[in-house]
Amino acid sequence: MTLAEAVDQPLGRITETDTAGFDAVTPWAEDAWRAEAMAWVAENLARRGLTPAADGLRVRLRPWSVLVRVPVRGGSCVWFKANPPASRFEARLAEALHTWVPGQVLAPLAVDTERGWTLHPDGGELFGDLAADPQAWQDALLQYAVLQRTVAAHHDELLAFGLPDLRPALLGPVFGMLTHRTGGLDDQVHGALKRLAGRFAGWCAELDASGIPATLDHSDLQEGQMFRAGGGSYVFHDWDAASVAMPFTSLLVVARVVRERFGDEAPAVLARLRDVYLEPWTDDGHSLTELRRLADLATRVGPMGRAVRALAPGRMFPGSELDLRAMHSVGVQEGLAAACGLMLAD
Repeated sequence: MTLAEAVDQPLGRITETDTAGFDAVTPWAEDAWRAEAMAWVAENLARRGLTPAADGLRVRLRPWSVLVRVPVRGGSCVWFKANPPASRFEARLAEALHTWVPGQVLAPLAVDTERGWTLHPDGGELFGDLAADPQAWQDALLQYAVLQRTVAAHHDELLAFGLPDLRPALLGPVFGMLTHRTGGLDDQVHGALKRLAGRFAGWCAELDASGIPATLDHSDLQEGQMFRAGGGSYVFHDWDAASVAMPFTSLLVVARVVRERFGDEAPAVLARLRDVYLEPWTDDGHSLTELRRLADLATRVGPMGRAVRALAPGRMFPGSELDLRAMHSVGVQEGLAAACGLMLAD
């Protein structure tokens, strides 16, 4: 089949469209965009000598991404992903990570950095599909920590790609926005935020002065974002929520997932995972005791960074009601206040 024939050929019959209950406004609904995107996929498959199967196309639509599973002849598949403006950096980031930490991320088959399109191979067996025991988590987190330390050298490039800048030095002043009166914000919540501002600024200052460099934070490191590779190693993917931040904020999502998986054993598992994850930073002269303190502060400060990112425009595709409500909803503001309240827990 020639390249031109492959581009003209439909990618196959759609057998599943998953919206997860979202009334998602995405460009997939536009005939011209959909045709252009699928032609791009077909062209890049043809460049690699791959032919799409006759059917089995699965489409996953969310307000924050379009994901299409495209089966190819021979039993494999590829994945097309399109990002909205605020996470369009993912295509460029995926390409760069493949160069900086080869073998630790999915190597993209093709990227279009202007349109925020990425074509990936199938990653294989998901970490979440394994009987993931504490040792598997330890191995994965240790590898992730080393990845973060390596990528820290590319701090300026990450920011140039457009990743959100959530470094502690910038989060301190941002917190003050929540101390301003917002229509409908409860007086008690408003007062609690105002009283917390000074402590929050102190935590940010301590993290900023710690000597731990800001680096890539996956921001959603859970079992569905890792594949098992050969030799007991793992491959990380799905970077659309990533940011440049204090690295230890990555422990926020890990802690939630581990609590859900390990139940009563979770406190002991988490303590061990934290220490394994922190161990690579002892190479810089930090004691484990110091690093534990910084990890505790990072998980107190981290929710604010995630809140700031969630409130930023462009996180959803243009036209999404969710994107508009995120900028103005008092409910979001109250949710942020609740997250900040969690920071006070000892």
